[in-house]
Amino acid sequence: MSYLLLLETSGKNCSVALADEQNVLGSKSATAEHFIHAEQLHVLISELFAELSLSPNSIAAIAVSKGPGSYTGLRIGVSAAKGLCFALNIPLIAIDTTEILAHNAAITAPEATRIIPMIDARRMEVYAAHFDAHVNRLSSDEAIIIDENSFIDLQNEQLVLVGDGAEKCRPFIPENTLIQSILPNADMMHPLAIRSFHQNHFEDLAYFEPFYLKDYIPGTSRKSVL
Repeated sequence: MSYLLLLETSGKNCSVALADEQNVLGSKSATAEHFIHAEQLHVLISELFAELSLSPNSIAAIAVSKGPGSYTGLRIGVSAAKGLCFALNIPLIAIDTTEILAHNAAITAPEATRIIPMIDARRMEVYAAHFDAHVNRLSSDEAIIIDENSFIDLQNEQLVLVGDGAEKCRPFIPENTLIQSILPNADMMHPLAIRSFHQNHFEDLAYFEPFYLKDYIPGTSRKSVL
């Protein structure tokens, strides 16, 4: 039987899951306002293997959320996934974070005609993409500033906004819009990971990098330098 290890670290939620072909067998997560991924990710992986009485040698591939999202979270998740793939000599699967959210929304809100995953990018900016009811991609991932014109062309759609950036859109959305203010989680990756596994859609371990969407701009240190 093929087992997959799923890692989702694109936001404040650090989560892992183990799955077989049909089901998610177990998952663990840790969430905090500050990023705890560096301290918690490998601990969660080890605990999950122990709870399910499985060893790393039993997994056939690792799937990781590739972004967009937090620079810190993505870097840690992808580094861990690549390191384990190298050590175990198994392939790496990368899944777009907006697609993870859109696929989950299509299941939980079947009435939707347009699904818009929105990942918080601070202030009124979000990383977003458009999908139809069947999770067919209608746009690429983009960094968007939300304002009064953002939803003017979507008044006749049954919208579902999903992700931790969705709530900030409330003043501008059509009246019947559904908001799902959730963080992506590793167990949501299962159907997408299985599909990629069977299609042999694997990444080049030597060259794969997270999809940051925007270049990293370090903040200015508030510490005085003497």
